[in-house]
Amino acid sequence: MTNSPALECLRDLDMSMYEECTRLGNGDPYTRHYRWCETLAGQEYARAKAWGCGVRKGEYEAVSPCGYLDLPQSLLEPVLVKWAVGNGWGVRYDTELVSFKDGPADEAGRGIVATVVDRISGLEYAIRTKYLFGADGGRSTVAKILELPFTSIPGGGFAYNVLFRADLTHVMHHREGNLHLTLRLEKDYPFVGVLRQVKPWTEWMLVVFPKGPHAPNPKRSFEEWKEICVDLIGDSSADVEIVDVSGWAINETSADVLSKGNAFCLGDAVHRHPPTLGLGSNTCIQDAFNLAWKLAMVEQKLAHPSLLSTYNTERQPIAAQLVTESNNILRYDLQLWAAMGVLPYGASEEDIKKNIAGLSANTKESRERRKAIREGARLMNMELHALGLAMGQRYESSAVYTADEAEPFKPHPLEVENAQEHYEPCTYPGRRLPHVWLGKKVPGPLVSTLDVAGKGRFALFTSTGGGAWTVAAAGVKKELGVDIKVVNVGRGLEWEDTYLDWLEKCGVEEDGCVLVRPDYLVAWRAQESGDETERLVKVMRSVLGLAGRPSGLEQSSTNGIRE
Repeated sequence: MTNSPALECLRDLDMSMYEECTRLGNGDPYTRHYRWCETLAGQEYARAKAWGCGVRKGEYEAVSPCGYLDLPQSLLEPVLVKWAVGNGWGVRYDTELVSFKDGPADEAGRGIVATVVDRISGLEYAIRTKYLFGADGGRSTVAKILELPFTSIPGGGFAYNVLFRADLTHVMHHREGNLHLTLRLEKDYPFVGVLRQVKPWTEWMLVVFPKGPHAPNPKRSFEEWKEICVDLIGDSSADVEIVDVSGWAINETSADVLSKGNAFCLGDAVHRHPPTLGLGSNTCIQDAFNLAWKLAMVEQKLAHPSLLSTYNTERQPIAAQLVTESNNILRYDLQLWAAMGVLPYGASEEDIKKNIAGLSANTKESRERRKAIREGARLMNMELHALGLAMGQRYESSAVYTADEAEPFKPHPLEVENAQEHYEPCTYPGRRLPHVWLGKKVPGPLVSTLDVAGKGRFALFTSTGGGAWTVAAAGVKKELGVDIKVVNVGRGLEWEDTYLDWLEKCGVEEDGCVLVRPDYLVAWRAQESGDETERLVKVMRSVLGLAGRPSGLEQSSTNGIRE
């Protein structure tokens, strides 16, 4: 699942690319349900609305112009590569990083020397670079060479992904959804299988989780996997073609440090977890979005290189939290599986019959069991509607200015009640810019606040009485060289507050302002006008790491992997 914040990053990069992603991906109704069933075509035990469907639909639509999208990496990555190549990037296929080391920088500041090998010809050669980014997955070579410290909790076990093709259109009518947990109580497999839709309804992934450390977990042939897939589908006539099988360790591992010097790690290289919550590639995209504008500012000599250290400060806690919460969801799954009678493995034939009969029996024990199943299914909203976990982060670093805040951040009551599920937009520094639909005096398509912000620039939102902030932005441009886009929202101004949402969500007076970083995070806000240029220059110096340092071309750059 590609979530709203990740899609917002792609939307910021290129609207046409974002629109291509929405054409390739699938939303409602293909992602509407998470189901617990005997087999895909067989008896259904429970289902839950997921990914912004159901009663939460309006809540999702209110906080982002992007809805959740089932967009597998196999579809997303070719789009990203096409865009990169079309915009001047070189891509070297069949090329493996062997090692890298720090050395004296050349005139361009390139002090990292990476040794790579062409896996087709065997040719080994060196690449000299100023920066190195390790987005090289769960067995990251870059993280190993950097000797990044990790916190890891062992004992997750080993799982399999089985990719297969089968046209199951006839099975899916009235069973729409992209995740189907097949309990197979009648068979008592040594694993629990989740059938995950890849392409409706012709391509699928069977994700196999072992039933504990003592359950047998052998390697199987394609033919054996085919028999299992047909059985879990529950239709013996299903024509199944196994495409690929891959094994993976169930990880609970996150890096304590994401970067050293000019080498940075992103994505699974520094946060490794099961697919529960579906936040792997989403987090990687947002890692890159956080880092990209900072690098751009440093390379343009508009920010001090110390700004790059805030990548670790801001993203590491989020990565660590994601790893914990993803594994917590798997632990919730285990509780629900136990209530449904899936665990433990190794039941006798008599126990299997008793277990199945107990699901519908009119006894106190069965009623308690059904209650536990209902409560467990509701608890899965922590995964299926984790809107707060996706959007409610708050950055705390030197790239966020909170000195003008009258009091510490206070989360909304809904977030206090359940921060994982709920998110209430606000402009407290370090939080996301609220999504609000804006219009023009002449009627036309509405535009999100996110679409007038971003694009590699700072944005300054103000309203009636905030005209002096335009002068202040020009003052920043003159003194620091940094371009700030001023966005005037209000009656008679450049942008109309169409639904009267901005004044409700902006958190400042009409003559105040909200400063937004290029990655949509609020950097600072002023409750009202006064000393506009002096204050804005001071804040921008602080955010860009220039406080107490010379700005512009006078600043020096630093390099070095080991610090």
